[in-house]
Amino acid sequence: MNKKQKKMLIRIIVAAVLVAALSMFPLEGYLRAALFMIPYLVIGYDILQKAWKGIRNRQVFDENFLMAVATVGALCLGDFKEGTAVMLFYQIGELFQSYAVGKSRRNISELMDIRPDYANVERDGNLEQVDPDEVEVGSVIVVQPGEKVPIDGTVIEGNSTLNTSALTGESLPREVKEGDEIISGCINMSGVLKIRTTKEFGESTVSKILDLVENSSSRKSRSENFISKFARYYTPIVCYSALALALLPPIIRMLFMGMTPQWGEWIYRALTFLVISCPCALVISIPLSFFAGIGGASKAGVLVKGSNYLETLAQTKYVVFDKTGTLTKGVFEVCGVHHNTLEDHKILEYSAMAECASSHPISKSLQKAYGKEIDRSRVTDIREISGNGVTAIVDGVSVAVGNGKLMDSLGIKYVECSQVGTIVHVALDGQYAGHILIADVLKPTSAEAVRQLKKSGIRETVMLTGDMERVARQAASEIGVDKVYSELLPADKVAKVEEMIDRKGAKEKLAFVGDGINDAPVLSRADIGIAMGALGSDAAIEAADVVLMDDDPLKVAKAVRIARKCMRIVYENIYFAIGIKILCLILGAVGIANMWLAIFADVGVMVIAVLNAIRALFVNKL
Repeated sequence: MNKKQKKMLIRIIVAAVLVAALSMFPLEGYLRAALFMIPYLVIGYDILQKAWKGIRNRQVFDENFLMAVATVGALCLGDFKEGTAVMLFYQIGELFQSYAVGKSRRNISELMDIRPDYANVERDGNLEQVDPDEVEVGSVIVVQPGEKVPIDGTVIEGNSTLNTSALTGESLPREVKEGDEIISGCINMSGVLKIRTTKEFGESTVSKILDLVENSSSRKSRSENFISKFARYYTPIVCYSALALALLPPIIRMLFMGMTPQWGEWIYRALTFLVISCPCALVISIPLSFFAGIGGASKAGVLVKGSNYLETLAQTKYVVFDKTGTLTKGVFEVCGVHHNTLEDHKILEYSAMAECASSHPISKSLQKAYGKEIDRSRVTDIREISGNGVTAIVDGVSVAVGNGKLMDSLGIKYVECSQVGTIVHVALDGQYAGHILIADVLKPTSAEAVRQLKKSGIRETVMLTGDMERVARQAASEIGVDKVYSELLPADKVAKVEEMIDRKGAKEKLAFVGDGINDAPVLSRADIGIAMGALGSDAAIEAADVVLMDDDPLKVAKAVRIARKCMRIVYENIYFAIGIKILCLILGAVGIANMWLAIFADVGVMVIAVLNAIRALFVNKL
């Protein structure tokens, strides 16, 4: 509890003890009134102040005004115990709501802890702590064990283990070494790192994430907008209805029926009506449900830019995936060496040597598979043939590494491969030596992610890719998506998404999941764009509506589950609060409900709704 909440708790306890003590004695008249005013003012002076301030600012109709009128009216009718109890229980509900909001904010604050307080800059052999905003691009900063990485950059010296849980929601540490890219917001766990900054602090990952989360509450959902409009019209209507209930029946009884007006009874009914009608449960619990949902999602590594996107995500029935970098690792890996006349490692050695001067992803994968330091002095006469491959002399052996076109141009017969992937043929001194199969490897959780989405009620999963049809269909069958479209250019992907949007139902939403770099146009065109593996990706944070802070496709299913749980809680609160209100208003108007039932209809319903809203903070693991 914070200081303000502790102060309120003390006021509640004092007022409750005084009311209990006064109820034990048979007090009458002015003495009873004067003594009960003490606990009433202890617990309710701030509500009276707010109501008076609202009247002076011409913003009369709010819950403070309703509570003030209802409780002061009850005191005027001599119902001192009930009037004080209404204010007491209302403040208990307010304390409950304040604690719930605080708990939700603390969840957001845990994410905010990634904001660095300083950056270490080495000057004249000493470390000097400076504001991260003052560090220029290209500067060298030092991050010691236990410190936060303040700015994005490249490791130029040292190796360490990073804790990325504040960003990704996962506790698995990440190893970094010299030459690796590093993002702000991570915590350095072990070794000292020297980092050359590649961005200013204002453009770094941590700044963009914090800005995204801080502004998420500004984008209201349709449910929140409905409740705001509802409360704006609802409160004046019930105030005038209560006034009519207090005046019209007594006047009708007196003028038209010749009966006693019974002013006290009808005013009591009107005051009960006012207490019941207070819209606290709706006005507080609905925004709190969304706030808790966004907080729980951010803790799980899912950043939602606003409650409107949370609502749209809950209505998603179609999920469209990009392939490369989203369902696959986006990194070529050697999967095997086939039809070779030499041992595998010798074929890989000749290939890696011949490709040592190339920066092509396939060349990089061959060098990685070789796994040893390449001695460039062993390689001469390197010739790169665009679109075909390379030729070179390695240890005096003529080596040709490339596709079928290269083999055809050299007049070398080669063996086709039946497996799916990129085929790299190798020839030594004009003789075919075998081929190497290279493929973009599927992420280990891709198939499970699709299964979980279908389990969550997603009607159709689709994969879009620029790959060849054979490669695309092989990947689609392994992952389990319903449909696959291959050999697409970026513009073709947009057209395909638009086609699917035109086909779906009006209330059904389509989500596109991409890596956020090349897929920005499609992310923007879909009903909701989800960026995968967005650590350090500016394009993802800008274009997407939901940002997943690591590259795990399983987080897509988790995001949908979080959104649906949040919306389920929102509708539970709406139906429960409005249903109880309507029932109790009817009972109050006909005189069956008293002030104690009114307290339940207001404070009790609010406490139950707030407790229900807090559930959105807790995210179940898949």
